[in-house]
Amino acid sequence: MSVREVAPRPSRGGSDADLRALRSRWRTASLAAGWPFPADWTLPEVDAVCRAVVEHGDVASALIRLGHRRAEAGASLAETLQDLAALHAVLEAPDGRDGIVSADPDAVPARLLRVVALGWAEEMSGRVTTAEATDGLTGLATASYLRTRLREVYHEATAAGERTEDRHVLAMVGIDLSQATGWSRVVAMVLVADVLRLVFNRGETLAVVGPSVGAVLTRRDQRLPLRLATARWLVEQRLAADPDLEGSVPLRVWLEALPPTHQAACDLVNDLGRG
Repeated sequence: MSVREVAPRPSRGGSDADLRALRSRWRTASLAAGWPFPADWTLPEVDAVCRAVVEHGDVASALIRLGHRRAEAGASLAETLQDLAALHAVLEAPDGRDGIVSADPDAVPARLLRVVALGWAEEMSGRVTTAEATDGLTGLATASYLRTRLREVYHEATAAGERTEDRHVLAMVGIDLSQATGWSRVVAMVLVADVLRLVFNRGETLAVVGPSVGAVLTRRDQRLPLRLATARWLVEQRLAADPDLEGSVPLRVWLEALPPTHQAACDLVNDLGRG
């Protein structure tokens, strides 16, 4: 049985409401099944899958794109397939049923597992053959490039006989987009990127490390707290001024200390992008 075959028929004029309800049930089931980072679950591709299900569109293509994006965001294949199992369990549940469903990857039709796995694998293989330095949406550096810059600053500090964690720090901006929909998520991250470019304009490395997390590799100095406060204020003002966001996006701005080794710093970047 395919996702299409178990998809609920949309009520007249109610496809948006059906989409939101399906997404909410899917998210609840996925988190209950062990999705480890709630803040990074909601993506534009999730909405695309929900719309394809509700409107009986091309679900397979939407799932391939979701597989791509899950890999891009750092989700493992096991996490991605468990998330798909949560969607399948929700759609297999009787109409009108509330509560938690059991997400079982072994119960998902092989065709659906295949298309999601192919999307995930295509993204991962693309990383091996071509490493993009710039995020296409925000224009900031990618997490891969940030890890390269971290290697350079660790080598520089070692050559100078100093500790990298005393010289550099990560300035972080994270926004909770779990309740945002559609283009609102895209707009929010573009606004964040614009603010980071405005405030940190002295050669720092500005990067997107997750779907809703930006990072700045910067030197420690006396003006850093003021610059961080300025970034917070500007992001808050721009989010509040956007009518689609309605100023309701939770925001976190903080300094993240670097660990003693480059490998530990790379692990930290991975964790920050998922949190």
